[in-house]
Amino acid sequence: MAAIDEFDKVLRQWPAAVDEFQKGNPTPTQELFSHRHDVTLANPLGPAAPGIGPVAHGWEQVSQTQEHAASQFRDGEPVSVEIVEKYVTPELAYIVHIERARAKIGGREDVAPLALRVTMILRPEDGTWKIVHRHADPITTAQAAESLIQN
Repeated sequence: MAAIDEFDKVLRQWPAAVDEFQKGNPTPTQELFSHRHDVTLANPLGPAAPGIGPVAHGWEQVSQTQEHAASQFRDGEPVSVEIVEKYVTPELAYIVHIERARAKIGGREDVAPLALRVTMILRPEDGTWKIVHRHADPITTAQAAESLIQN
């Protein structure tokens, strides 16, 4: 089982992986995820393919969703990660953080700032910590109650 001390080592890999993601390369982030059947990803860019709902479930859906999301970014600039909270036990850990970056997004030709509020859950697998759930959304400031209403 991965030692609690190893958790911070894995967290230090995350910013470099996201930097690559912002350039269109999902591989480094995919390596940090579990590849098991119960891995999940709630991505703010939507499903990668028909049949994948707002939460990708299982490695096949998660990897497709990551590839689709990374394809929406190019020319990314370094990300910063502001840790809000983290908690680690020998069996499970979570981190809540804000990711900030700059990238060309979608069809835009200008580099634009972006920020995501992120929660990740990790567990030890084969001697290292792996992400088993990630939820990211663009809400980084308080929102009015009316923002919850869907038209």
